[in-house]
Amino acid sequence: MDQKRKSSISAELRRFWRTMNFDGALLEDWMRDHYHDAAIDIGSSGVLDYSLGQVREIAGIEPGDLDEIVFGDSPCLGRDDLREAIAARWGDGDARRVMLTHGGSEAIYVALQTLLEPGDQVVALHPAYHSHVSVAESMGCEVLRWRLREEDAFRPDVEELARIVTARTKVIVVNFPHNPTGATLDLAGFRRLLEIADSVGAHLLWDGAFTDLVHDDAPLPDPGLTYPRTVSIGTFSKAFGLPGMRFGWCMADPELLRAMTNLRDRITLSLSPLLEYIALRVVQRADEFIAPRLQNAKTNRLLLADWAARHEDHVDLPLPLGGVTAFPRLRPWQDTTELCRRLGETSNILLVPGRAFDHPCRVRLGFGGDRGQLSKGLDILGAEFAASPQP
Repeated sequence: MDQKRKSSISAELRRFWRTMNFDGALLEDWMRDHYHDAAIDIGSSGVLDYSLGQVREIAGIEPGDLDEIVFGDSPCLGRDDLREAIAARWGDGDARRVMLTHGGSEAIYVALQTLLEPGDQVVALHPAYHSHVSVAESMGCEVLRWRLREEDAFRPDVEELARIVTARTKVIVVNFPHNPTGATLDLAGFRRLLEIADSVGAHLLWDGAFTDLVHDDAPLPDPGLTYPRTVSIGTFSKAFGLPGMRFGWCMADPELLRAMTNLRDRITLSLSPLLEYIALRVVQRADEFIAPRLQNAKTNRLLLADWAARHEDHVDLPLPLGGVTAFPRLRPWQDTTELCRRLGETSNILLVPGRAFDHPCRVRLGFGGDRGQLSKGLDILGAEFAASPQP
């Protein structure tokens, strides 16, 4: 074997072992232990799930349509007509800029692994979904935090981002609307974000999992429409109510997508043709899937806001502008972990402690699910206030 080939294999092995250097994710550990057995879910970050029968009815899929699917290998970037449908709805219509992925998580992982090298500088929102930070940290990157601050009700201060970035900043990672706070940008802040990224030549990794879940304004446009160094990520796991499909996509420069396939060839290769077929039919009827779930979330948000107002001595609730999660502070608890654990044990409730997002006095409270469950869960949580010491 020649020296060049040996060097290439050695580099691949070093890259592989870097990906194994992960600390545990507190959020995923909590969900793994409590999510599947909970009878009352007020902690998840998605909407009501659809059944296969509902998907077939809304998308107009007949049993014979599925019978015609041949289980051959799909292209690494995904089937062309599905990429075209995604590009037409969320992008600029150029299917060459679309790659289909196993949920948004694969897209985040493969994009960051492709864009970054050890020692690179990354700026990420804080609090954050764990993979926005942990992938870069596992590679030996320097991660700087753009903090959403409690004293500002978690509203993003874009000028703080301008003070954080440096000439070394390789990637800026954001998700708006934000999980867990529900904060988002207005159009002026969105445009300023792109200016800041451009000023240092950074790539923008835009996790758009909640793009279509906004409550008062229109969804923000995809940043890739005007900022070419964007990697935009989408998923069925949030607004579509189809987390079990594990379907996602990313949009980026075609050259970057080709580079990303070099890593993907070593892990997942491609998606199932069955998954791609159903996903195509869902994207073609996207509004019919999203609209009822968004309306349910809007109604539930009003219920949550009313509950918080009735318990204002115990609850500090920054009202979410998007997504289906809120991040209230619960008084008098300085750490809500034991409260969330006790609610799980005594009332079979899923509620996520804020420690998973480095704010232990808060909880992630999901309001995208069943209204009856939300109402019952909030009533039980409210009873805890009556039994607790006064704040």
